[in-house]
Amino acid sequence: MVQEVATTRRLRLTTLHLVLLLLILLVAAIVISIGIGSVHISPRTVLGVLVNRPQMAGMRAIVMDLRLPRALAAAIVGAGLAAAGLLFQGLFRNPLADPFVLGSSGGAALGGAVAVLWLPALSFLGFSATALLAFLGSIGAIAVVYVLASRGRKTSVSGMLLAGFAVATMLNAMTSGLVIWQEASNSGAQILAAWLHGQISVPTWPQLAVAASLAAAGIAAAVPLSARLNTLALGDDYAQQLGLNLERTRMAIIIAASLLTAVSVSLGGIISFVGLLIPHLVRLVRGPDHVRLLPVCVLAGALFLVIADTFARSIRAPYELPVGMLTAFVGGPAFLYLLRRHRREVYL
Repeated sequence: MVQEVATTRRLRLTTLHLVLLLLILLVAAIVISIGIGSVHISPRTVLGVLVNRPQMAGMRAIVMDLRLPRALAAAIVGAGLAAAGLLFQGLFRNPLADPFVLGSSGGAALGGAVAVLWLPALSFLGFSATALLAFLGSIGAIAVVYVLASRGRKTSVSGMLLAGFAVATMLNAMTSGLVIWQEASNSGAQILAAWLHGQISVPTWPQLAVAASLAAAGIAAAVPLSARLNTLALGDDYAQQLGLNLERTRMAIIIAASLLTAVSVSLGGIISFVGLLIPHLVRLVRGPDHVRLLPVCVLAGALFLVIADTFARSIRAPYELPVGMLTAFVGGPAFLYLLRRHRREVYL
């Protein structure tokens, strides 16, 4: 008994150390990211601007209005996608699940396409039509999938997966149809193509505050749910014997993960593989306990996307690559590895 308690304390301590290390690396990555661009800014100057030193006033507009909001947006998107991926993987007990497994990417893509092609001038509370309709489309698609997979008061996990695939396929087909129909509008089609491949926007501070608040709410909701995911991992029958309400738990997980996915999509478009890759890699390091996995996933996802976005906007400067292309380049081989490792589960 004493040995088990000591082991638990060591695990908690190492998790705390990992969280602190990732937090330090995230702050360092954000500072370095702010300094990289057409105008190079040293880390010392960046820190001087952040602490509002008068002699650094000349760089304030670049740092505070452009680069810092974008770096923070990348961190929010990465954290949201990683947390959502962890929740969905735990819900479906499948390490190949990602934040878009229930068709949210299809709904977001269709909403973004409608906004870019038909409502480019629309805005609400400072948010562009693309962000708003992508958010609503993502939430709407998941709601449709949940309704389709529900029978009475029960929801089928396999039914949600199949319905998510079908709904996403249909919505993606509709998006492609809109793009082909509006092919003559080259500027709109180019903007949409970049957004569909994932592109971190430069939000205003009020937009960033709203997005950060929604993401924080989703992560806060995920904290108590992470313990329930551990119970779900034991199987539905055993979880019910322990007093867990399966339908309410699944609904809460879907709501929290959907909120995180929708916020991420509204800020960065469709960015693939972050929600698939990060939770799985963290699970290899920290084990299956979702309580310990959640904070590590949040920080690792934020760190990964800040670094990826920095490379995406600087590797071919002054041109920018959509960050989703870079994450796909990294995540594609990783996905093939996971597919090979879990081939028995996939074919079953």
